[in-house]
Amino acid sequence: MASSIFHFLISLLFAFSRDRVLSHEAGHITAEISNKGLDFLKDLLIEKAESSLVPLELPKIEKSVKIPVLGSVQMVLSNIVIERIHVTSSTVKTGDSGIVLDVSGATANLTMNWKYSYSTWLIPIAVSDKGNATVQVEGLEVGLSLSLKMLNGSLKLSLLECGCNVNDISIKLDGGASWLYQGLIDAFEGKIGSAVENAVSKKIRDAIIKLDLQLQSLPKEAPITNIAELNVTFVDDPELSKQDALDFDKVPDQSLLNTAGWRFIIPQLYKMYPNHDMNLNLSVSSPPILNVEKQQIKAKIPLDVVIDVLYVEEVIPVACISTVISASVSPGISGNALTGYVKLNDITMSLKWSKIGDLHMKLVQMLMSTTLRTVVLPYVNLKLSKGFQIPVFHGYGLQDAHILCTDSWIVICSDVAPVKQFNLI
Repeated sequence: MASSIFHFLISLLFAFSRDRVLSHEAGHITAEISNKGLDFLKDLLIEKAESSLVPLELPKIEKSVKIPVLGSVQMVLSNIVIERIHVTSSTVKTGDSGIVLDVSGATANLTMNWKYSYSTWLIPIAVSDKGNATVQVEGLEVGLSLSLKMLNGSLKLSLLECGCNVNDISIKLDGGASWLYQGLIDAFEGKIGSAVENAVSKKIRDAIIKLDLQLQSLPKEAPITNIAELNVTFVDDPELSKQDALDFDKVPDQSLLNTAGWRFIIPQLYKMYPNHDMNLNLSVSSPPILNVEKQQIKAKIPLDVVIDVLYVEEVIPVACISTVISASVSPGISGNALTGYVKLNDITMSLKWSKIGDLHMKLVQMLMSTTLRTVVLPYVNLKLSKGFQIPVFHGYGLQDAHILCTDSWIVICSDVAPVKQFNLI
């Protein structure tokens, strides 16, 4: 089994990668997996997951429900089984923190048995009934982040975070009184959704552990001929980078500033405010720490990031996150304008307060990092690329200017000339 998986992964690697062989004393191969290869692997894993996750049994659910006229009715759902899961849309992205897989619009079919019993002062004996039902889950969404590291010459796969969200449930009863349907919906819709979310998340965690064991059991040597073998020991961690280059000529897509973009990371936020626009209110909580180094300025900026939801005409603060951003600034001068470029080096976060419950901070940090890189920084760098005009001093301005950063100093070297002798930007 391990051998067949090994040969499949090797074939996959070379089918969808660009590679180069470096000739040193110890030869090795460096391979880069393309987006096409990553998408192919993602589709293959999802196809396998659709079949391997089912059948999935959920725990029994019991609840006492108040029904008009009847009074208190004891209801029990048992033999709850997810029979089928179908994925309609999925994406995979790589970033500094790992690999993020996003599944949306999936459906699931469940079967279950139901039973109820009650007694009232009108009827001296207990009344009960039972039957079966089918459940259709719509809008099943799953998000997970993975890390891939080298361990003893093999790859170690770890699950950083996993979230599952159910948007809608419909129940079809076989038999039962007319009041039973609404009673089941009122009593068990949330519990069934939570049971599905917990069961799917647990199954995924178990599957990742098994996949990690298979990766680590792959042979480190592959026979090529009867007298030669290929050593496939990994010597370093895989380097993960963002797939999409930023386009600074226009403001990037801001779909992350909507609760739908956070539905895996903060499901309760999406449930309370589905498809609502958001604001990220950033305020500096204490003075930044600046260090001037060679050709760059490094800064640590402490921020309070308040997540606001735009609800009709009201702005509702729902959570505050204490954030420390580490960034590098490369200053420059173009003509008579001060320019620059900002790069995000690191970001750390902790929850300060929340009106929507606990947050999965690892996933929040990953998404916030993505938001900063794809929304905030492109806007800042767009402004910096246009530059800020250096004031003219008594009719004189800078000409052929250069800016140097070294040993805690920022030095500007420039000629000066009357403004009329050169064009301002």
